[in-house]
Amino acid sequence: MICLSFLGFTLPSVFVLILFALFMQTTGVELIGWVHGLKLVAVAIVAHAIIGMAKNLTPDLKRKTIALLALVVTLLWHTLAAQVGIILLAACLGYVMYKHQDNQVKSEMSFPLSRRFGIICLSLFVGLLLLLPLVRELTSIQWIDMFDRFYRSGSLVFGGGHVVLPLLEREFVPTGLVSEEAFLAGYGVTQAVPGPLFTFAAYLGATMNGWLGGLMATVAIFLPAFLLILGAIPFWDQLRRNPKVNGALMGVNAAVVGLLLSAFYQPIWVSAVFEPIDFALVAILFSMLVYWKLPPWVIVVTGAICGAIVSAL
Repeated sequence: MICLSFLGFTLPSVFVLILFALFMQTTGVELIGWVHGLKLVAVAIVAHAIIGMAKNLTPDLKRKTIALLALVVTLLWHTLAAQVGIILLAACLGYVMYKHQDNQVKSEMSFPLSRRFGIICLSLFVGLLLLLPLVRELTSIQWIDMFDRFYRSGSLVFGGGHVVLPLLEREFVPTGLVSEEAFLAGYGVTQAVPGPLFTFAAYLGATMNGWLGGLMATVAIFLPAFLLILGAIPFWDQLRRNPKVNGALMGVNAAVVGLLLSAFYQPIWVSAVFEPIDFALVAILFSMLVYWKLPPWVIVVTGAICGAIVSAL
């Protein structure tokens, strides 16, 4: 039932994003004005996500400080290693700062999965995370390289789907596998389709390797979540009652706010906002989303139209 619900909710978005990626490739529209409009949409939507996440995930001074540390580190060292390192450091800081905090969990939950099954899923999760990079280096097979990049990005996402943005950007834009313009345009279009933000991987995979690449990327980025969920369910009551585990997660969630702020500046802001008219359009799109409560697809269409109009002037 879970798999059927997932497929029904996710596959339509996956197909739409793959089609859009193929359209971008065959028509060569990366420099058309409406694509710049989609980049401005990404600015408005990520700004909105940051505000919401900061409110929920950094409510006190300690977590604000962790978020600031993550922002500074990832701005100065714009690498995947810095992102992974700051997540691990934030987990350690959260563990130390909040290990005695009472999470006040009272209710009990039970699931029909054995602990043995959970251990198998968690072992597979960790094994793939560690072995895929080694296999990639030993074989130099393009498909293994792609699967490893998407799997690693899906494995490191904490605190919300938007956090996948800086992780995927580090994997594909600096390496030249996907252009910055195509990356941000696809991210903007992803906001217009239903389903989880992880479907953005389908667009990136299709941009690099067509239909098969899009489907493979979708499997690779969602697989870690399935393995973690199935692996953690048998231990869920024990984990959520453990203040040390919750403390580490609080630190990680605070760090991802800083990671997203860093991605908001580079590559989103610096590659989209050049002129006063760009900032004005971002302000309009942001207001439509936050204050007027319009659906995301309306924001995306408006941004594309405004970008085309401005480029034509």
